[in-house]
Amino acid sequence: MRPMLPVAFCLAAAVSFGIGAESAKAAAPAWKADKANSKIGFKSAFSGTAFEGGFSRWDAQINFDPKNLPASKVVVTVDLASAMSGDSDRDQALPTADWFDAAKFPRAVFTTTAIKDLGGGRYQAMGTLSLKGVVRPVTLPFTLQISGDTAKMTGQAIINRSQFNVGQGQFAGADAIPLEVTVPVSVVARRAN
Repeated sequence: MRPMLPVAFCLAAAVSFGIGAESAKAAAPAWKADKANSKIGFKSAFSGTAFEGGFSRWDAQINFDPKNLPASKVVVTVDLASAMSGDSDRDQALPTADWFDAAKFPRAVFTTTAIKDLGGGRYQAMGTLSLKGVVRPVTLPFTLQISGDTAKMTGQAIINRSQFNVGQGQFAGADAIPLEVTVPVSVVARRAN
């Protein structure tokens, strides 16, 4: 069995559009993710061979205004049992207790806490990722283009799986699978209000 480990996060994902913070005077507009044209993925390697996959079930609550970042916020929820990488052995192993333990911890949740405008359509979203009962800070650099009522975001986060207890037993170390997992995120969203 070749378990692997992607990690989410998601989840990291729609983070793209937002950020959390103290409430501001005006509410940021809501955006709805176009899931058919969006993806929350993962990239890693097993015994030196690179692989990638993604999560087929996730949801994002997005409120974002580039001119009102303090009122912007994104919460991304990822169904960990939906992880797929195209390898049947690995995909059967991912939901188990050694990896995501999806029966006990069915979801990973990324919640933004702050966002920084780096200029030129580049941003940095800071937030927390809750995965397998562990909550840790995660940073997601991303680019964002808004044209009318459509927003397109791309970015990626690097997550250390050992900090979330993802990969147990013979896979706890980095011998077969690197500890750092790349979580690429691509989200298309449309203004809902």
